[in-house]
Amino acid sequence: MGFDLRLQVIAAFILMATVVAGPAFTADIESARIWRAPDNTRLVFDIDEAFDYKHFSLDNPRRLVIDIKSTGLKANLDKLDIAKTPISKIRSGLRGSADLRIVLELKEQVRVNSFTLKANEQYGDRLVVDLFDTVKEMAKKPVSKLPLSTNRQIMIAIDAGHGGEDPGAVGPKSIYEKAVVFQISQRIKKLFDNNPDFKAELVRTGDYYLAHRKRTAIARKSQADFFISIHADAFTNPQANGASVYALSTRGATSEAARFLAKKENRADLIGGAEGSLNLDNTDPALREVLLDLSMTATLSSSLDAGKYVLKNMGSVARLHKKRVEQAGFLVLKSPDIPSLLIETGFISNPKEARQLSSAGYQQRMAAAIYNGLVSYYIDNTPEGTSLAANKGKRERSYTIARGDTLSEIAQRYNTSVTTILSYNKMGSSTIKVGQKIMIPARQ
Repeated sequence: MGFDLRLQVIAAFILMATVVAGPAFTADIESARIWRAPDNTRLVFDIDEAFDYKHFSLDNPRRLVIDIKSTGLKANLDKLDIAKTPISKIRSGLRGSADLRIVLELKEQVRVNSFTLKANEQYGDRLVVDLFDTVKEMAKKPVSKLPLSTNRQIMIAIDAGHGGEDPGAVGPKSIYEKAVVFQISQRIKKLFDNNPDFKAELVRTGDYYLAHRKRTAIARKSQADFFISIHADAFTNPQANGASVYALSTRGATSEAARFLAKKENRADLIGGAEGSLNLDNTDPALREVLLDLSMTATLSSSLDAGKYVLKNMGSVARLHKKRVEQAGFLVLKSPDIPSLLIETGFISNPKEARQLSSAGYQQRMAAAIYNGLVSYYIDNTPEGTSLAANKGKRERSYTIARGDTLSEIAQRYNTSVTTILSYNKMGSSTIKVGQKIMIPARQ
């Protein structure tokens, strides 16, 4: 073989190797996920290595272009459900030799926010793209707290923790905290909605993420009287078990467990989201500090009082991890004007409790315990101007016996007598047991 021919053969092999090898990617998009919230769409790309990117918008037609340097695409973007989003189509292709270009064709104008998240114990590196609906934003009006009407219902805001790309704790057999607590929250709402003196609103109405301050902002917009955030705990030791109730601590956590948990839950805000807080911007700084301090003191006192009622009722359903209301610096509880509780319904990392929390029957009992606790609190601390104040004792009520209850205490709370309760429920004796449901008659 001549020298020139050998060179041609070598060159051909080099060319073939180049064709086979293809672009030199340093990272790959392994998967992609999309969530629709009431006023925005979140798109998340899971990337197996650190990456650089940029995005820009184009008009006529309206598009969002995302360029990711030296990155390949293994995910199937065609499988993303974009039906209820402002995205009409997603295209992708190479830009240059190895850069990935993703094009979102848009049906309407959006406001774009994007950011990256570094790998953690649960996920790898991520690119998050938020598309905010500008039409709904333009329609928004400043939130002002209107005077509460007389004979109004007591409003309970129910926040199902986590959501969307933040699953919360993950139990055995891939039981997600975000799914369990949403189901329990829906059950609590239904119980309140069936009570003519109360109404409830779900802060998170689907599987999407909300920043902690956004959650409290939604509660404030609905003029909530009380805010509860429902969670399912997790710990490295699968034997850890029991339910807990937390109120805000302005001076730190009351235990190491509370401090650990608060840090874990607050860390979820690294996922990003909108801010929402009490608006005191136009208030004198010195007066602002006094007002916040007074508001927080009153709010915290109400939270702790209500927490005792909830914890007592939860004790009739579950083992209590702590037999008192714990306090920690949960960001989701930091609403100066709304009493708030964070309720851990059990340890999803515990196999037994994970099975219970996945059970419809157990979820219903837990929901009833939380509901009964708050209703009992408001019966003893009834706000003026509410229908509960106007009709107190005029309606038949159900009550589930909690640990430590006595008929005499229950009769006193509902302004009736033990004899009346026994007769109304056809009970042969005053012996009661935890979990037993009794009816409290309306006053004649």
